[in-house]
Amino acid sequence: MLGKTLTNKHACVGSKPAGVKMAPVALRAPKVTRQGVVRASLKPEAAGAAARAVSTAAAAVEAPVESASAAKLSPVEMWNGNKRLQTQVLPLAQNTIAIRSLDYDRDRFDIEFGLEKGTTYNAYLIFGETHTALVDASHEKFSNLFIATLKQELAAAGRSIDYILVSHTEPDHSFLVPAVLDLYPEATVVASKVAIAFLKGLTNRDFKNQAVKGGDKIDLGGGHVMEFVMAPNLHWPDTMFSYDHATGVMYTCDAFGMHYCTEEPFDTDVQAIMPHYRFYYDCLMKPNAKSVTTALRKVADLKYNTLANGHGPILRYNVEQLVTNYRDWSMAVEKGSTQVAVLYAADYGYSDRLSQTLAKGITKAGVKTEMVDVLSVDPQELVGIMAASKGLVLMAPPSGNTEAKRTMAALLSAIKPKTKVIVADSYGGSDEPVDTLVAGLLGVDAQVLGDALRVKEEPTHMLYQAFEEAGTDLAQALTTKEVIARKKAAMCGEVAKALGRISSGLYIVAAAQNNARSGMVASWVSQASFEPLGLTISVAKDRAIESMMQVGDKFVLNCLGEKGADPIMKHFLKRFAAGEDRFQGVEWFPASGNQGPVLKDAIAYMECQVVSRMETPDHWVTYAHVTGGEVMNSDERTAVHRRKVGNYY
Repeated sequence: MLGKTLTNKHACVGSKPAGVKMAPVALRAPKVTRQGVVRASLKPEAAGAAARAVSTAAAAVEAPVESASAAKLSPVEMWNGNKRLQTQVLPLAQNTIAIRSLDYDRDRFDIEFGLEKGTTYNAYLIFGETHTALVDASHEKFSNLFIATLKQELAAAGRSIDYILVSHTEPDHSFLVPAVLDLYPEATVVASKVAIAFLKGLTNRDFKNQAVKGGDKIDLGGGHVMEFVMAPNLHWPDTMFSYDHATGVMYTCDAFGMHYCTEEPFDTDVQAIMPHYRFYYDCLMKPNAKSVTTALRKVADLKYNTLANGHGPILRYNVEQLVTNYRDWSMAVEKGSTQVAVLYAADYGYSDRLSQTLAKGITKAGVKTEMVDVLSVDPQELVGIMAASKGLVLMAPPSGNTEAKRTMAALLSAIKPKTKVIVADSYGGSDEPVDTLVAGLLGVDAQVLGDALRVKEEPTHMLYQAFEEAGTDLAQALTTKEVIARKKAAMCGEVAKALGRISSGLYIVAAAQNNARSGMVASWVSQASFEPLGLTISVAKDRAIESMMQVGDKFVLNCLGEKGADPIMKHFLKRFAAGEDRFQGVEWFPASGNQGPVLKDAIAYMECQVVSRMETPDHWVTYAHVTGGEVMNSDERTAVHRRKVGNYY
């Protein structure tokens, strides 16, 4: 793992920003480091409201001082026998504390999201002069620890709860809201209109509530005026941010978060957290890049110094850099000329998660997505979205739902002929039959790609992998001609021929996670270090295996021999259907160290673990440590991959 795990001595107690002002700055082109960190250098001229707000806020935060000495940790509680849970309480800002639920050993998040360092669920208490607000709650598994900690902190302050600010209703943040209401029934739930409706469905009860919209404010007293910013689809349709004018803290829930759990509460080691921050963005926020850029515009004039997120370290010391990352990554996606509309039903079955997985696969191939909730979208808005979209993903909506029927009627009237479409089950219990949806789309001359994606049981890791690959297949079907033309135009013929003279060995990279497997032909491989022994592999961003080669992931590098390379290479170069087992018909066995597939016909193999990744425009250069290996045929030489030109593999 990059960097060292920090201890409590590195954290910092927040202080109230006293309206600090600072000259505006502008950002030069970002620089990319080996960990994929985009670092922005500064120049003195003005750069717009967003940069001004971040820079002004950053001035209020100085170098870390002693902090977590003020943090309190609960006793560790075990969950399911072997998972450590703990709560951490620390001062965050003036009259504000953070209650972080530390889930040290969680290794997956909703199956499709592999975790290396666990996660946290962050909640916050704001003690205004006249009112007290709780921002978000915690996961079901923290029912005992979180509630006990909350009661203890309120009792110590001599307070009750007047407001519960629900950033969004995803259960990992809102599940314990009913338990909080049981203790403090007079509290008013403050959320977006959509979130109030979702929460009533979740709790099956009535409660005091106040639906807010962008720009609305609630005064907690003593200068703690909470201003609300609607930020839908980050990454939940009912998301809102809350900004405290007294402290400069902005509460962003899933946005600007990461799955990374240590006792260090802040972003003091940006090198260590960056791979997790980027992976989290790619999985959850990149499919919603348009929503990210919209949200950043909405908060451009708010002088925030701290981003109090819902997962991982709270952002305090590198706010400018990390916000710039979000903006740059999202703007890069938005520059794409091709768009796919992804229609799903919010808070219905697995529609949210499966649609996000499809969208992740689409954006891996450089195509932008527009996420559309069929239960709330305005029909005229949908008409505009379809006019700008070359592709469509349609998750089965609940049958009989009035809003869904209205949306489907608008869709069928607006979709352009020959639009490429994927149709998928949502597994919500009352899905509109996918065959009926396919028939309706074919009736308006849409081009449905392959069979509908059917879900017959609770989604597994293998199913999520199949959905991601299906999304990538759709994006590639939309952009193949454009990509080929761009590669050919990138270099003149003689340069392409010269570059093709660079040769390398021929390898099969193979990885396995939770019964899902993937493999690819690799020729951009090189030894990179002796101590520790390391190598680099360049992996295209739209490769299926890329999701299995994040920091901390393990894989096997199979070395092919001169005599037997052709059949294996041809097998792994063929076009696989989404979710198809790439090792069907290939003899292999699991490596003893990391269980990755070792090909029986390989002449040698190396077991590897990813340490870091460097981003290039269309590839990830992956640096990995070699942890084991064996030569299986010492008499045969490595096959060499020779190309005539350098603009294709």
